[in-house]
Amino acid sequence: MIPSSKNIYIPAFLILLFLIGGYVLFQSRNIIIGPVITLEEKYSGRTLNEPLITIKGSARNISHISLNDNPIFTDESGHFEEELLVSPGYSIITIKAIDRFDRVTKEVIELTY
Repeated sequence: MIPSSKNIYIPAFLILLFLIGGYVLFQSRNIIIGPVITLEEKYSGRTLNEPLITIKGSARNISHISLNDNPIFTDESGHFEEELLVSPGYSIITIKAIDRFDRVTKEVIELTY
């Protein structure tokens, strides 16, 4: 028995529809996830011997990023590097990133100098 063309087109259309849907979902993953901050080192809980600290990391899916509410800048690939002078005693450093949909993510670093 020879399959009719109608029996071939329906599964082919469903496969094509599934592939297009998967591609759209894959491409929209950055919009769905929101802003992401990744620090190169884990600074929290450290006791410092020097007052100067260099905070390095990367940020994705952001429109604004700040360190203790002061704007910082990233390069084209989202990497940032900021030096910060820590006052004696216990310090809390906050890195905040906002995406274009006003979703916020924060990294909080607690240090002692």
